[in-house]
Amino acid sequence: MAERAPEDPHGVEQVDAREFGAFLRGLRRVRGLTQEQLAERSGLAADTIRRLEHATFSPSLVTLTKVCRGLELERSTLFEAFELRERSAEREVLDLLATRSDADVELGLATLRTIFDQLDRSRGPAPARVGLFALASGDDEAEG
Repeated sequence: MAERAPEDPHGVEQVDAREFGAFLRGLRRVRGLTQEQLAERSGLAADTIRRLEHATFSPSLVTLTKVCRGLELERSTLFEAFELRERSAEREVLDLLATRSDADVELGLATLRTIFDQLDRSRGPAPARVGLFALASGDDEAEG
């Protein structure tokens, strides 16, 4: 596990800006976005994205909210993933769905079902998962 940043005299953990910048860069790259594309989607200047990723300034909550909008993430997902030092694909899917219309969600669901059906036919059914989706579906095994 990564070493934690030191706390300030008031007991508040200090955030390593370089680590946070690298984390944002990773989220952007996973989505296949350039800095310019993320800036456009976020309503920010490309220089702001560069400065965030290179830890040359401390962003406001408004700026982080705009970046989250560009990444199609809730702020809570961004902060939780950074704090835990891991991404949650399930949480990111839920955040993405929250930004879409009901018709888009239905189309996405139909598309996912088609993809998963083809995967199941080609390699057999996937093993049961314990996690957010198992809990949401009411799977008794997930409650262990």
